[in-house]
Amino acid sequence: MMFYRVLDSGEFQKLEQIGEFKIVRPAASAIWKKSDPELWQNVDAEFLRSEKGQGKWRLLSQKKFTEIQVTCTGVQLFLRPTPFGHIGLFAEQIDYWQRIIQTLSPYSDEKIKVLNLFAYTGGSTLAAAKAGAEVTHVDASKTSIEWAKQNAELNGLQDASIRWMVDDVMAFVKREIRRGNKYHAIILDPPSYGRGPKNQLWKIEEDLPLLIESIKELLSENFLFLHLSAHTPGVSALTLENLLRTYFSDQQNFITEEMYINVESGPTLPSGTSCWMSRK
Repeated sequence: MMFYRVLDSGEFQKLEQIGEFKIVRPAASAIWKKSDPELWQNVDAEFLRSEKGQGKWRLLSQKKFTEIQVTCTGVQLFLRPTPFGHIGLFAEQIDYWQRIIQTLSPYSDEKIKVLNLFAYTGGSTLAAAKAGAEVTHVDASKTSIEWAKQNAELNGLQDASIRWMVDDVMAFVKREIRRGNKYHAIILDPPSYGRGPKNQLWKIEEDLPLLIESIKELLSENFLFLHLSAHTPGVSALTLENLLRTYFSDQQNFITEEMYINVESGPTLPSGTSCWMSRK
């Protein structure tokens, strides 16, 4: 069984161990020095980002980084390099998968419905499905949806109640409102900028407030939680809480925190912000 680990960080990079492979990727918040330079030797691949935000992988050994199966907090995933530097995992979300499972598991005998928006390769979807929930997984990328389906099969969840939707999130939410559908939990990790399958434009500073306002109509009165996270510079955890409080003024239970990645050598690596709103 292979695992994902972050070995070290510093000088705007992070050093990751994926099974037997060591890779280096950008980490904008790692402004400190590397804790253990020796760990950075014998790296197999490095992602180099250009000034325009694009980039490329540079192979540094004879090992070929193609696809690796790993386990994270009981969730199994296929990790592979992409042209954008992603690998199919945002490690700062791993701890939330366990929180999702712990929150939903007591209701496994009930018909709990979960909506996962901007759902990527499905880590949160799989956590919810493992807890017995019915999950609607929405992402604008067909490639990410197919990747998530492969991850579901890897976890033995190919027959779980998961509805896979290649769709623009705003368009999907509006249709669900018209249909009168409700959800007991909603998860969303929106990008700073993106486009839907029909080239719909998404800008977090303009569209996230509109989305949260709409989501209020989808959340069941007896909901369990809403988890909102972000990776956009300037969007703090308190920003997310203030946004949720604007539209959910009757709610009082918020866990507002900076997301982070545990690093084996050196300081914890900040990686985004989070606000978890629960009814209880």
